[in-house]
Amino acid sequence: MGACFVLVGGRWLWFIFEASFVVNLRMVDELKLVIVNGIPIEPKRSSFDMFMEKKQKMKNHDIFARSFNQHDQKRFGYSALVGCFIVSWCLCTVLKPYFSHLYVLNLRMVDELKLVIVNGIPIEPKRSYVQRMETQLVCNTSARRSDTCEMKGDVRIQGKSSTIYVFKPNAKNASWIIKPYARKGDNGAMENITTFTIKSVQNQAKTMPKCTQFHNVPAVVFSIGGYSGNNFHSFSDIILPLYTTSRKFNREVQFLVVNKVSRWSIIFKEVLDKLSRFEMINIDHEKEVHCFPSMIVGLRKDDRKELYVDSMIDFTKFLRSSYSLERSSAIKLTRNSTRRPRLLIISRNETRAFTNVNDVVLAAKELGFEVIVSEMTPNMTQVSRLVNSCDVMMGVHGAGLTNMVFLPENAVVVQVVPLGNMNWMAKTFYEEPSKAMRLKYLEYKIREEESTLIDQYPLSHQVFKDPHSIQGKGWEAYKSVYMDKQNVKLDIIRFREIFSKALELLQ
Repeated sequence: MGACFVLVGGRWLWFIFEASFVVNLRMVDELKLVIVNGIPIEPKRSSFDMFMEKKQKMKNHDIFARSFNQHDQKRFGYSALVGCFIVSWCLCTVLKPYFSHLYVLNLRMVDELKLVIVNGIPIEPKRSYVQRMETQLVCNTSARRSDTCEMKGDVRIQGKSSTIYVFKPNAKNASWIIKPYARKGDNGAMENITTFTIKSVQNQAKTMPKCTQFHNVPAVVFSIGGYSGNNFHSFSDIILPLYTTSRKFNREVQFLVVNKVSRWSIIFKEVLDKLSRFEMINIDHEKEVHCFPSMIVGLRKDDRKELYVDSMIDFTKFLRSSYSLERSSAIKLTRNSTRRPRLLIISRNETRAFTNVNDVVLAAKELGFEVIVSEMTPNMTQVSRLVNSCDVMMGVHGAGLTNMVFLPENAVVVQVVPLGNMNWMAKTFYEEPSKAMRLKYLEYKIREEESTLIDQYPLSHQVFKDPHSIQGKGWEAYKSVYMDKQNVKLDIIRFREIFSKALELLQ
């Protein structure tokens, strides 16, 4: 009886081994799956094979149904289930020592069969993130207005030393120096901007500092120093380039800032929150080593234009969304219109201010405008809503006009250009950007008698006769005369023509 049991057990053992071998062969066959973009793709089966398989199944089912009635089929099924359970239990008890070896054999075969065969060529599977972490690094220092570096892979930034490490084992050690502010060439703006050193290193373990903070999103490094206290430069040098650089990440990006001014981040909080869902990190004072899968250092800016991105229409829509502004288009005047268009006069308290603003308001009301006079405060939420509620905005050349970005489409911008040969600045800073935003543009150039400089210099002075000579003395000399000492007293009769043209543009 014992010998019989051993014989039966031995046959079962051979059966199990044979079955395991078949399983292994099946595994080999199944491992012919090709991995494409991380997705296993099973080899296609011919239509004939699938048809024959289906036909055989139907044939077996018909034979079984003719041999037994429905009641016998159920009894047969239950008996087979119980019998299988008993046999399985006996085999597991007797042959338990053998299974561990077969299991190890299977694992070894699976482990050794990790190669995928494609067109007869063995392809090694992708290595882990840590093993293949070689950084791709591209730096552009040839642009006129900004330097930028983009890197993907093992990127580490040590804030207190202003150093960024990138791992490139197949390249020689190298380094780049970048100031991440888009005003390259302007010494006044760039003087106090933090300088970053980007180091490409071959030996990851010996040269690169250990990570203490891990991030799974890209990082953008930029400065909010320079001229960030000026509204025009905040938009032209930081907000617009940051929008261009980070919009593609759909808020899945970490901002790392240097030269941080707390007031600036509060002023533009709505915009920053719309671009990133993470709290901004002041990397200047960080003792931690932050590690990222990719990083952009510096912000790209157009070399030829100010207050500009490829689609200013999209940018103004983005701003309306950021500040929850209601109006997307200005009023459309008709003969039967009862609504009065709203005119916003930008008030300036220090320089380039209107000295006869009350007369300007009266003239505008006589022509049918609802008039609002307001200074552009740092509260961007309030300013954006005020500007968006208006159809016409007028002001003397200066940063306050930058708030035209909040105007609804087809609104009118009126720029009053003071003395001082400001044609290039007037056109580049406000005329061209306003047209790119689908705004209507009007310009009013004042005469000598409309400038308060006439009270400080005789008409024969070079301030009036030769502004180029003042420009030749440098920006500070030019600024002190034409930007800081000049106010405007509009000729109301002459300026009424501008108001009339604005009304026509709203029709």
